[in-house]
Amino acid sequence: MDTWLLSWRFWALLAAGFAALTAILAKLGVADVPSEVATFVRTLVVLALAGAILLASGRGGALAELSGRTLLFLTLSGLATGASWLCYFRALSLGDAARVAPLDKLSVVLVAVFAALFLGESLSAPAWLGVGLIAAGAWLVAAS
Repeated sequence: MDTWLLSWRFWALLAAGFAALTAILAKLGVADVPSEVATFVRTLVVLALAGAILLASGRGGALAELSGRTLLFLTLSGLATGASWLCYFRALSLGDAARVAPLDKLSVVLVAVFAALFLGESLSAPAWLGVGLIAAGAWLVAAS
């Protein structure tokens, strides 16, 4: 079990499970409030949880050691996350969770393309086929 807990696959699957719960719970939560309000409340919860985990881990001191480059990219990532969440909650307020979530997961396709273009990462031909199938599947679910 210890090696499983150290596996990126375990954590990625756990993230996918929580992301699925996020879509369902967010759809229920956004039903009676503006999407911006729902996003704000969600953000406060994430901030509180992340802060509690940081304090409990005893790694709060690492904040003082962050480089300017790290802060820049984490800030940009935070802005992208905020924009993504605002768009996601707006889409959920307007559409079905079962159709919104697959389009949101086109981020998987975009990550593969961006990682190849900007990070120099490479995928095998079967992996690119998988990326294409993800795109096709997301489109089929959202379009039906």
